[in-house]
Formats: sequence, structure tokens, C-alpha cells
Amino acid sequence: MVVALAVGLVAYRVTDRDAEDYYLAGRGLGTGVLLFTTFATLLSAFTFFAGPNIAYANGPEWILVMGLMDGVLFGLLWYVLGYRQWLLGKANGYVTLGEMLGDRFGSRGLRGLVAGVSIFWLFPYVMLQQIGAGEALVGLTGGAVPYWAGAGFITLFMVVYVAISGMRGVAWTDTLQGVFMLGITWVAFVWVAAEIAGTTGGLAGALPAEFRALGGGAYSPQWMLSQAIGIAVGVSMFPQVNQRFFVADSKRTLKRTFAIWPLLVVLLFVPAFLMGAWANGVGLPLPDGENIVPILLSEYTPGWFAALVVAGALAAMMSSSDSMLLSGSSYFTRDIYRPFVNADATARREDTLGRVGVAAFAVAAFGGSLLRPGSLLEVGSTAFGGFAQLAPPVALAMYWRRTTKAGMFAGVLGTQAFYLATVFGPPVTLAGVPIIASSYFGWFAQVVGLPLGVVLTVGVSAVTAPSDTENASAYVDALRAD
Repeated sequence: MVVALAVGLVAYRVTDRDAEDYYLAGRGLGTGVLLFTTFATLLSAFTFFAGPNIAYANGPEWILVMGLMDGVLFGLLWYVLGYRQWLLGKANGYVTLGEMLGDRFGSRGLRGLVAGVSIFWLFPYVMLQQIGAGEALVGLTGGAVPYWAGAGFITLFMVVYVAISGMRGVAWTDTLQGVFMLGITWVAFVWVAAEIAGTTGGLAGALPAEFRALGGGAYSPQWMLSQAIGIAVGVSMFPQVNQRFFVADSKRTLKRTFAIWPLLVVLLFVPAFLMGAWANGVGLPLPDGENIVPILLSEYTPGWFAALVVAGALAAMMSSSDSMLLSGSSYFTRDIYRPFVNADATARREDTLGRVGVAAFAVAAFGGSLLRPGSLLEVGSTAFGGFAQLAPPVALAMYWRRTTKAGMFAGVLGTQAFYLATVFGPPVTLAGVPIIASSYFGWFAQVVGLPLGVVLTVGVSAVTAPSDTENASAYVDALRAD
């Protein structure tokens, strides 16, 4: 944390007081920094704690979902969606997704809607990092540090750090934290493997018999594909990830980064999730509300090393939280405050408001985290699904010139209403067919919402005429530059 703060202070000295530099680091990130800032931003409490817990309960096939299918799918989406966003952002100076869509359809309402939906689903995912940090410090200290203090300490640090450093500092520390957590995870994996190999059953006995064959149990084809598709598509719409589609210094950097991405993901998820599965095989209990990785490390490694690995997990949480707070602030200042409150705000006023917004958002999320609204898996999965519903109308806006403003509103509002109903509403069936449910014949609602978004956006666009404010050619020149 001291190193991160020092890096943030250096970044503060070289960051201009304009939105493009503060939020996008002047669109100047190279391959290594872009790769690891995206890597560290995505790898959160969900990865280090919820993922191994799933492997502990259900088996190591979770590696196929997150490590292989999800990694490859997001790499493809990075090309299909991210590359076009980069072209558009570079040509037109877009800082947020809302700006990009608002310009094309001449609608501040659409701009505000996309920002509002994004901030709504970002809130629980920020809470997830705070919950994970609080639980990690409770487990590491045997309860000496209470949950509220651990979550609050990480929140306070992130507010100070993000307000100072901006995207440039976030990207630099993400790179350091990403390398650190990847390296320490592999050291832990090798250490635990060596310790288990020296026991009576050895590594061969570390996997229960039911974990040694693919499929079965929770891992039905629908479950696995729903998880992989929902997470990959949702990730592409995360504000903190989506904005990284704008920050590459060149086309070559962007394409090289998404080509390497799947390999980097596999390198982290294989050791992390295998350790979760091994913990089941060696008979370690997992009490309710706790996480298996710290328990496994306490059993097979010294306390000082377990602390280092938890530090790696905290690095993952911080590198996710700082990016989320920065992106949430940019969506608020650029897509809500500027168009609806003060269109003539100076760059300095917007800069100040953005830093204040970071603090307000973090404190509100901390208050929510104290309520412990669900497990890390439940909170993370819910947020992934909400973001995923934005992808169909966004993709159509970039690829189909016939898309209209009315079609965009229908696609965004319709899928969000459907998904919110499945999350918070009572189940509804008609003649035994699920109408509102968490799953549809094994397919998760978050995936069912994707074709619904396509149908709504295309259907309404087909029967409505473009409004006078729309500019169908707004993207043409930028895309022709490819």
C-alpha cells in the first residue's frame, strides 16, 4: 500500500487537470501496462475467494468456465467491441460509453440512462471488493481485525489513492499488483502441491473421486455456458474495463493485448482454482461465511507466507476497486453532471467534482457492505448479469446503421426490466413455462436477456424512423480509418 501510494503521488505530478488525462491517462498506455491494468482490474475478490470456493464445492471444471471459455470469449469481445470503441474514441475524443452513444443518437437521455444503469450495477461490485477485504483481514488475523475495520481501512485507502492518482497512477499500480498477485499465486500453488505430495495420499489423492471426471453435478452444459457467456459479456460492459478500450496508444497495442489475454487468464485461474479443489480432497472444512484459500494456506504454509498471499488477494481487490471508483466518477461527471446540471462546467470544476465523487461513491458502497447483502458469488454474479444486458444494444449501435434512438431505449430499458424482475421479483410461470425466473430450462436469466436485447433493439428500430437529432454518420469516418 505504501508503494502504491508513492506511485500515485508520482502520477499526480504528471497528470493534467483535464478529463481525458485524469480518466484515460491521455490515451497513451502501451501493451504491458494495458494488459496488466485490465488483468488486475478484473481479478477481484470474486477470483481469489469466490472462485476457489466454487472449485472446492463443485470441482475443478470451474477452470474451464473462467480460465478457458471466459478468457477466450472476452478476448473475442475485446476485438469485436473494444477495437471499434477504440477507433471511435480516438477519432471523436469520447471518454465514456455514454458519450459515445449520446453523440451517435443525439440524446442526453440515452447518455444518462447508460451511465445510470452502469453506476447502479457498479455499486454492488464495489461492495464485493470491500466485503472480500473485510473477510480477508478477519481470516488473516484470526478476528483481531473486525470485519468493519478491514473493509473501512481498504475503502479509506482507495479514496485517497484514486483521488490523487487518476488513471495513470491506477494503471501503473495495477501493473505492479498484477505481477505480484500472479507471481505469489504460483509460489503458493507450488508450495502447497509439494506439501500435499509428501502426504500419504499425495497429489493423486488430493482430488475426490467425483472431481476426476468432467461434468456432472453443478457442471451441466447450460450452467457452464451460462456462466462463461454471462461473465464474459458482462465484463465487456464493466465501466472500468470498457474505458480501457479507449486508452491504448495504438491499434497494434490493442490487438496485441487482447491476443495475449486468454493465456494470462489461464495462468492465474489454473493454480487458484486447483488449490480450492485440493482443499476438498485433503478434507479441510469450509465453515459458512469463510473462504477456502486462507484455510488451505494456514494448513500447509507458514503464517508469514499466508499473509503474503492474502496481500496478493488484497492487491487484486484494490486494483479492481480503484478502477471502479475512477470509472464510476467519470460516468457521473461526464454523463450526468455535465449534460443535466452544468453543461459549461470548467475542466477544473469537473476535475474537482470527479475526485469528490470518488469519495462519495466509496463511502456509500462501504455502508452497503456492512449489511453483507449476500455471498461473494451472489453479489458478483448479479452485477455481471446486469452489465451483460447492455451489450446487445451497444454492439448493434456500432455495427448496424439502421439502429434508432427508440430501438436503443427499448433494448436497454427492456432487458434491464427483465433482468431486475428475475433478480428481485417473484417467479412467474404460464402453463408450466417460466416467464420470470432465475433460469430457463437450465439457462441463466442473464444469458436469456441477451437475445431479448437483440430482438427489442432490432424490432423497435425496424418500425421507427430516426429522430432529427440522430447522426448515423457519426461513426462512419472513424471506422473507415481502420
